[in-house]
Amino acid sequence: MPDKEKNLPAPSSETDVYAIHGADPEVLAYAMAKYSRSALSMKESLAEISSQRAEQFLNTFYFQYGHRSIADLAHIPFAIERLSLLAAISLVDEQRWDGQERSTRYQDFRRSGWYTPNLGAKTPGYTSAVEALFASYQKLGAEMLDALKRAIPRPEEMKEDSYTRTLKARAFDVARYLLPLATNTSLGQIVNARTLETQVSRLLTSEFAEVRQIAEKLRKAATEPAWNVHHADAHVLCEEIGSVDGRCGELVAAAMMRPVATAPTLVKYATPNAYQAESRKALAAAAAELMKGQAIDPAPVVDLLDDTEPLEVELATSLLYPHCHYGYRQLRGNVAALTAARRDELIALGTKHRGRHDELLRGFSAGQGFRFDILMDIGGFRDMHRHRRCIQLLQDYTAAHGYDEPTCPGQPTLAEAGLEAEYKAAMDAAFAAYRALRDSDAPEAAQSAQYLLPLGTRCRSMFKMDFAEALYISELRSGVAGHFSYRRVAWEMYKAVADRHPALAKHFRIEDVNVPVDLLKR
Repeated sequence: MPDKEKNLPAPSSETDVYAIHGADPEVLAYAMAKYSRSALSMKESLAEISSQRAEQFLNTFYFQYGHRSIADLAHIPFAIERLSLLAAISLVDEQRWDGQERSTRYQDFRRSGWYTPNLGAKTPGYTSAVEALFASYQKLGAEMLDALKRAIPRPEEMKEDSYTRTLKARAFDVARYLLPLATNTSLGQIVNARTLETQVSRLLTSEFAEVRQIAEKLRKAATEPAWNVHHADAHVLCEEIGSVDGRCGELVAAAMMRPVATAPTLVKYATPNAYQAESRKALAAAAAELMKGQAIDPAPVVDLLDDTEPLEVELATSLLYPHCHYGYRQLRGNVAALTAARRDELIALGTKHRGRHDELLRGFSAGQGFRFDILMDIGGFRDMHRHRRCIQLLQDYTAAHGYDEPTCPGQPTLAEAGLEAEYKAAMDAAFAAYRALRDSDAPEAAQSAQYLLPLGTRCRSMFKMDFAEALYISELRSGVAGHFSYRRVAWEMYKAVADRHPALAKHFRIEDVNVPVDLLKR
C-alpha cells in the first residue's frame, strides 16, 4: 500500500454538526453546492474557495446551465428605509420572503414623511391632500386615546405608563385607517439570492417609478460592498492589539474591515421582466373587453368559492383577476360563459411571452381546495399579506369599493367618541383628491393617485390555500391580541369553512371576534 494511503485518517462514524460564520454569501453558496461534486467537508471547501472561484462557478452553473437552486443557498440581509407603504407592499409580495416592517400599532407615523411622485403642477394639491390626512390621523389618534381612557379606568395594580402605552396602541389601531399609502415606512428583509433576483426583476417591471428606483437600489446594494457592523470595533481592536503587536493589529483590523459584496454575481443580470410586463398589458385588455364596463356586484367581506368549475375556467379567471376590480365569482361567471376556444385563448395570453427561465405567472397556481375572495381595508390586508404558504392574487388599489370604519367590540366606536363625522369627512376628502388626480392629465397620474388612498380603503385579494393553512390563518388572526380588522376576516373564513364542511369546524381553536375583549390585555 503506498505511503500516502497509509497516512489517510480513518473515516469517522460520528455525525458532525457545526454552525458557520464569516463566509461571504456567494462563497458559502458555492461551498454548499460543492457537496454534490466533491467529498470535501464544508471546512475544507471554505478553506480552499476564493471569491473569484465562487464567481467563476456561479457564472457557469447558475447563468449558463440554469441551476437556480444554487442561489437559494446565499442568504442576504437588507435594510430598506424611507419607502412608501405602497412600495413596501409591492416589495414584500414574494412567496419566499422573510422580514419585518415598522408597525402602525406601536409607532407614531406623523414624523415618517411621505413619498411624492413626479406630478408637476399637481404636486401642491397632492401635498395638501397628504397633509390633511396626517392632520386627521394625529387628531383621531389623540382623541380616541382620550375616549379609551374615559371608557376604561386604569386598574390600581397597573402602572400609568403601561396603561397609557396599551391604550395608545388601541388608538393607533383606529388612527391608522387615515394613513395614506404615500406614508413612509422602513423594513428589513433576509432573502436568498434567487428570491432577490426575482424580486428585483419584478420590481423593475413595476408601473410605479418609486418601486423601480428601489429595485435599482437593491441591485446596487447587493453588488457593492455591504455596510460592516464591525467597522468601528475594528479600529478599537487595532489600537488595543497594536500596542502589543502592531502587525497583528493591522491584520485583524484588515480582516474585520474587508469589503464584502453580498451577491455581486447572482443579481448583476436582474432586468425588467418582459414576460410579466407584456402579459400584464394583454390580460388587462382582455379583462376590460370581457367585462365591458359592468358594475361591480356587491360582495361579502369573505367569499369562499366553490370548486365545481373546470380547471380551465379557474386558470382563465385567476389570470384576469389581478387586472380588474371585479370579484372572483362575478368574473368567473363571465369566463364560464365563453366558448372553450376563447378560454383557451385567454390562458394562452398567460404563456405567450414566457422566456426560457421565466416561472409561470402566479395565476397559474390553481387547484387549491379553499379559495377566499377577500374584500377588506388595506391596513388589515397588510397583515394578511404576510401569510406565505398560500397563493395570493392582488388587485390594484381603487376607491371603487369604498372604505371601512374602525369598529372593535368592547371599544368606543367613532360615533361614541364623537369622531365619526370627522373620520368620514377625512376619508371622503381623500377619495375626492384621489379621483381628481386619477382623472387629470398629469404625468403618471392614474398610477400615482393610488398614493392618496388611506389604509381604511377596501382592497380586493384572492387567497388560495389548503385546509391546514385555512385553519392556521383563522386561528392565528382571530386571537384577541390581534387587530380587529383581520380578526373579523379570520372569523369569516372560519365560518365559511364551517358552513360548507360542518364536520371540520370542531378542529378550529377559534376566538369568537364578536365577544368584547379586555382592551388592557395585549
